[in-house]
Amino acid sequence: MNDSNKLPPKCRECARSKVSHPHQKCHFCGELEFEESVLCDLNRCIQEEADFMCHAFQPILKLVSASETKNAEQHDASPIRHKKESHLRLFDSDKIKYERALALQRLGRDPDGVYVLLKYHLAWNVTQRMPVFNPINNFINFVHDTFLVCSERVGGFVNLLCLAPDHVHLYVESDGELSVEEMVHRIKRFSNDAILEEFSFVREKFIGDAKIWDEAYFVETIG
Repeated sequence: MNDSNKLPPKCRECARSKVSHPHQKCHFCGELEFEESVLCDLNRCIQEEADFMCHAFQPILKLVSASETKNAEQHDASPIRHKKESHLRLFDSDKIKYERALALQRLGRDPDGVYVLLKYHLAWNVTQRMPVFNPINNFINFVHDTFLVCSERVGGFVNLLCLAPDHVHLYVESDGELSVEEMVHRIKRFSNDAILEEFSFVREKFIGDAKIWDEAYFVETIG
């Protein structure tokens, strides 16, 4: 986490007792040891401190117990190799292969004519980390299919890996014709419009013309 003196007051309060750990409400973060501090950094980097908002913020209610501290230390000591092996298992799973084949079939594309060169893990927040996708079961099917349709817009394959109340994880394959920034822009724009059209009540949760997705995003290449 960043220098605590440079953080907004809410973040400084969290930093006094909180160690970096995977998002407790996102099983995917737990699988990959994807630290919640990444989501915090994404949320902070596009907001002014004076108007800073974070719906993931929780006041400190108790001191961290000795057992919790020990568990946190054990987590931080987990080998990096475990994380890399988790990546390989998740991103090369039968589920991903099936979803990709299904996308090609739906989009009417010839698998022999698709030359995928790059693979990415993408993640981004809902604006101000607002938990709009709650309960997740009410949204998951539509959001999954919406991202799948984005495959055509990026010239590759887009698959929802995990929908959390306040953020998403995506697996994206690209032929390299578009930059990561342009792919993210297209995926966010299409999915934002589709979700707001299907679930109009979600719009009421945001102030003014705010979009569902924050502008910032996390990306890592995985093949």
